[in-house]
Amino acid sequence: MPNHAVANEGSTESSLADLPEWNLTDLYPGMESDEYIQDLDQSQMESEKFERDHANKLAQILKKNPRDLALAIAEYESIEERMGRIMSYAGLIYAGDSSDPTIAKFFGDAQEKITTASSHLLFFTLELNRLDDGVLDAAMKEDASLAYYRPWLMDLRMDKPHQLDDRIEQLFHEKSVTGRSAWNRLFDETMAALEFNIDGKQLSVEPAFNYLQDTDRTKREIAAREISKVLGENQRTFSLITNTLAKDKEISDRWRGFEDVSDSRHLANRVEREVVDALVDAVQQAFPSLSHRYYRMKAGWLGLDVMEHWDRNAPLPKVEERVFEWSEARSTVLEAYSGFAPEMAEIAERFFDKNWIDAPVRKGKSPGAFAHPTIPSVHPYVMLNYLGKPRDVMTLAHELGHGVHQVLAGRQGALMAQTPLTLAETASVFGEMLTFRSLLSKCSTVEERKIMLAQKVEDMLNTVVRQIAFYLFERKVHKERRNGELTSEMLGDIWLSVQQESLGPAFRFDEGYRHYWSYIPHFIHSPFYVYAYAFGDCLVNSLYAVYENAESGFQNKYFELLKAGGTKHHSELLEPFGLDAGDPDFWKEGLSMISGLIDELEALDVAG
Repeated sequence: MPNHAVANEGSTESSLADLPEWNLTDLYPGMESDEYIQDLDQSQMESEKFERDHANKLAQILKKNPRDLALAIAEYESIEERMGRIMSYAGLIYAGDSSDPTIAKFFGDAQEKITTASSHLLFFTLELNRLDDGVLDAAMKEDASLAYYRPWLMDLRMDKPHQLDDRIEQLFHEKSVTGRSAWNRLFDETMAALEFNIDGKQLSVEPAFNYLQDTDRTKREIAAREISKVLGENQRTFSLITNTLAKDKEISDRWRGFEDVSDSRHLANRVEREVVDALVDAVQQAFPSLSHRYYRMKAGWLGLDVMEHWDRNAPLPKVEERVFEWSEARSTVLEAYSGFAPEMAEIAERFFDKNWIDAPVRKGKSPGAFAHPTIPSVHPYVMLNYLGKPRDVMTLAHELGHGVHQVLAGRQGALMAQTPLTLAETASVFGEMLTFRSLLSKCSTVEERKIMLAQKVEDMLNTVVRQIAFYLFERKVHKERRNGELTSEMLGDIWLSVQQESLGPAFRFDEGYRHYWSYIPHFIHSPFYVYAYAFGDCLVNSLYAVYENAESGFQNKYFELLKAGGTKHHSELLEPFGLDAGDPDFWKEGLSMISGLIDELEALDVAG
């Protein structure tokens, strides 16, 4: 990581002054290193050669010798992995400080060069999908080396109905640098440059939003109004970005023949529209029994008839605000992981010991958190914005769950390691659940248990109710965009209506809150991604119930699920646990765990 670190913004705890920063030298020694430059050049040369050697020849290659096609796929995989290393490095550097012009140029240049190089590979998957199904199936039965790639080849064929002519695909691909990718970059750099004047400090996004969890209601209100003001001042930019990307998606969907605004995401997730619709319907129907019920109870705890939006994540009253030192956060998560399976803790521990985590809040650093798989021959990296809150510990557990999953799936290779987003959230949410259950078991008083339960319920509502509300917001925005541009006021109206529906009558939303849709990066980077969180949470609730009732063997089946990567459909992966996401009752079972925790809170409230 280059030396762009500054002191933690908004933190008064000296214990958070020495948080780890990732060491990216496992990818490349530096931005100007010979290794990086050589890989860039080699990517271009190998891609051009691959096109010369194989374009318009795959049918003949297959007919002559199926093993030669397997060798071509292996060569393609190797080139893809090298390009993945380059973009992983550039992307991680950029996430660390997108406000630095040198880094922004480095990222932009890498993106352009890899887009140019990969344009020479576009023909390969398109031509593979034109091979006769019967001929390809017979060849895979004949040759084991080709059969190894069966999951990838069959997965690839799911995209076939939406595949365009080669030249059009190439045009879409090359123009992405000046189209969707450019608008994504504008959003990132605009968001990273925002400054919020709160409590006498100039803060970036993460520490500013952290004030919304302050025990002092006045500070929460001041922060909320400042956030509203700054987001409001940038509404024209964020609205333009949103309108442009929504139109860009509509054009692509129309050309590819997708009917519904979410269908391309469902295809990418390898999940049926009916399954997602059942999830969304179940959560919407549960709004009154989940979020509405909980927040009515929380309003009472806070002594309020109606809550403002800045009260949603407020700590419970008379609760000492605890700061988790980094060492304590580490031990908490690793102990929870070890209690489930020592192998899981051993993999997670590597992230701490080998500097695969970047934890401090820094000026220019991307907000939020993620786990980036990079490439199978290296290892994942985790990015956090750690401020010592209990939720930050849960975020650490979440992202390390992703990291463990990515390490285990890496053995499938560059083409088959990537897990669809719906199942990609399984290990992360499961990691959170393990950590929560471990902490809950250590509560020595009723009050401690109540606090832990309330925090977990809020996290689950944020993961399920809030994310489905986000999904509903996106659907309304993308549908309305087909009728023309949406003004900032229209976007704000849609946002407020969805928030009111999902959070319920316990809240009053002021005009300033209408701008809050604009800070959510998933809307920009991955349209309709958000339902994957709810999918993962409900799935894990059901999965955890199986674990609690299993006599033995659960851990082995769970690790097999993670190791599968993208080689199996969700129905195959869940079958060993007796679970079926296609069953509408499956989602109700998952939501019942959240409802049960709220029941327990109500009982403790009455007893107290």
